[in-house]
Amino acid sequence: MEERITDLDEKILELLEEKRYPDIKSILCKMNSADIAALFEDLNMVRIPLLFRLLPKVLAAETFVEMEPGAQAMLIHGFSDNELKEVLDELYLDDAVDIVEEMPANVVKRILSNTDPDTRKMINEILKYPDDSAGSIMTIEYVSLRPSMSVEEAIKRIRRTGVDKETIYTCYVTDANRVLLGTVSIKDLLLSEETELIKDIMNINGISVHTMEDQEQVANKFNKYDLLAIPVVDDENRLVGIVTFDDAIDVMQDEATEDIKKMAAIIPSDKAYFRTTVFETWKARIPWLLLLMISATFTGMIITSFEDALAVQAVLTAFIPMLMDTGGNSGGQASVTIIRALSLGEVEFSDIFRVIWKEFRVAVACGLTLSVCNFVKLLIVDRVSISVALVICLTLIATVIIAKFIGCTLPILAKKIGFDPAVMASPFITTIVDAISLLIYFRIATIVLKI
Repeated sequence: MEERITDLDEKILELLEEKRYPDIKSILCKMNSADIAALFEDLNMVRIPLLFRLLPKVLAAETFVEMEPGAQAMLIHGFSDNELKEVLDELYLDDAVDIVEEMPANVVKRILSNTDPDTRKMINEILKYPDDSAGSIMTIEYVSLRPSMSVEEAIKRIRRTGVDKETIYTCYVTDANRVLLGTVSIKDLLLSEETELIKDIMNINGISVHTMEDQEQVANKFNKYDLLAIPVVDDENRLVGIVTFDDAIDVMQDEATEDIKKMAAIIPSDKAYFRTTVFETWKARIPWLLLLMISATFTGMIITSFEDALAVQAVLTAFIPMLMDTGGNSGGQASVTIIRALSLGEVEFSDIFRVIWKEFRVAVACGLTLSVCNFVKLLIVDRVSISVALVICLTLIATVIIAKFIGCTLPILAKKIGFDPAVMASPFITTIVDAISLLIYFRIATIVLKI
């Protein structure tokens, strides 16, 4: 499939050079909107408006949603008011909100001035919700039914209003005050008798979320309950909108990207890699690098304070990198596992002692295995004395235990006090474990080797 799309891209570029626009339009009309948007990313910005204007109205709107914010802003600048209105009229409300959130103020002003008053009001209502909340990613384009309706009446209503809704596969049953009573699927409607009432076939145990609920938790519910859409309610359980599966997927992708960047000590950014300038990349990476560099000076201070001991047993210096790396790797393993468990709701703060007990047992098993293997290697390959090998292996066991303790507890504590657990990942934990492992190393060496 990917090869076919690549061939189409090359064909379009050839036709573009030959100015065979009818042929280009014919090819584009058979392509998926996401593939067209990907094609536009590889083109010179000057050519995008020309190709975009070849697209039919509906396909143009779908493609516009899939495009990068920079390309969207460029197109909006080049649109006439009429062209902009045509695109906006075809967008679902949540897509329009997403675009407004990404655009600079002058572009937003132009977008809002070309939408009808009702749509403008709804966009502004959604924009009032905090970022990362369910309210900020919901759409109000859903099908609502009354419990007293018959199946026949419900189907007629869906046919009459469903064309402008983002999804009709699940319909929402509300009373006169918009209080959510239940849900009913298209399958239920089609398989029921026309005379049956909605209140008799609706599901009253449906899952819903509050407008202020964190969007990551909303996305997790899609994964847990296999939903296509989830209703969003206010404090009085009134239905104010729905979150659809495609928005949940976007949230999952954004949250995963954000966590990966935080775990690599990079300030998160929404821009694609090649759309991010060198300066922006530098700005995202340098704060953490400076912080970690400064914190790593403690490691140097510890080594300096034990210079005399190292002078007596210089061989100890050769094993410092191995001990520090093993500690960092052990802590990193525990932290990544716990961060994932926290994000999936598998671990809560109340589970902290169960987590510590489990990681302690794992750490002892790992530490003993590593120390036994290392002891044999130290005697046969490195040819050190038994006392030096004992110092290194005891340090190894202690370092692995402490590293896994730190790796499993810091993310849980971070979440408890309101920080993102992903911040407490490998770089941060490695720096702490490095300092502690050196202190343990030199303390054990002082006792065993009497230096």
